[in-house]
Amino acid sequence: MSKLLEGKNAIIYGGGGGIGGGVARVFAREGAQVFLAGRTREKLEVVASDIADADGLAEIAVVDALDEQGVDEHVRGVIAKAGSIDVSLNLINRGDSQGTPLVEMATDDLLRAVVNGLQGNFITARAAGRHMIEQGSGVILHLNSASGVAAMPGMGSTGPADAATETFMRYLAAELGPHGVRVCGIWTAGVAETLSPGKLTAVGGPDAPAPRSAEEMIAGMATLRRTPRLADVAEVATFLASDRASGMTGSMTNVTCGLVLR
Repeated sequence: MSKLLEGKNAIIYGGGGGIGGGVARVFAREGAQVFLAGRTREKLEVVASDIADADGLAEIAVVDALDEQGVDEHVRGVIAKAGSIDVSLNLINRGDSQGTPLVEMATDDLLRAVVNGLQGNFITARAAGRHMIEQGSGVILHLNSASGVAAMPGMGSTGPADAATETFMRYLAAELGPHGVRVCGIWTAGVAETLSPGKLTAVGGPDAPAPRSAEEMIAGMATLRRTPRLADVAEVATFLASDRASGMTGSMTNVTCGLVLR
C-alpha cells in the first residue's frame, strides 16, 4: 500500500513546536521529505532526529516566518534541493493573549496575535504559492482554534487573529484554485499533549489553569467529552495534504472533538 505523501516535499513553519513536530513526524511516516523551519534550532533538531530514527527524511533551517527575505530565500533553497514544494504548513506562535476582558486589554496585546498570525501566514503562503502556481499543484495549510467563528468570552486576541488569517486563506483559495493549488485549514483547540504550564501561562497569564485542569475544563465543554490528541490533528493534516483530499479547498476541517459544532 502506497504512503499518503510519497514523493512530496513539505515545509512546516514552527516545526519544532508541539503540533508542528507531531505533524512533521506523521508527514515523514507517510513518505514526505520534511523541511522543518523555526526560530529555535534545538527544538527542530529533536524533531529531525526522531524522524531520522524512524527512517524518514527531514532537514532543518532557522527561519523566522515574519521575515520576508528569510522565508523567500529558504523556499528558493528547498526548490533548488528538492525540485518542488508540495505542502506548506504554518504553525508559528502568534503571541496570543487570553483571559483579559477585551475592554480591559491593551491595544498591543490585542494586535500582536492578529498581526503576527496574518503576517506570518501571508509571507509563507505567498512564497509557496508563487512556486505552486508554476508547478500547477500544491497544498497550503493553516490551523486555528475556530474562535473566529465561535465567539467565546475570555479568548482575547485569539478570535480576531483566527478570523483574520482564516479570511485571508479563503481569499487565497479562490485565487489559487484555478492554478491547481488547494488552500485548507484545521480547527482545533486544547490539544492535550501541548497543554504545558509554560504555554498556558504565556497565553493566559499567571492565573492560567494547570494543564490537567485546563484539559478537564475543555473536555467538559466538548461533545466527545475529551480534548483533541496530537494524533487526531496530525492525521487530519496529513489527509488534507494528500491527493485523497484533492476535492477540498477553501474549507476548515473541524478537529475540536465537538468543542465547536459547525
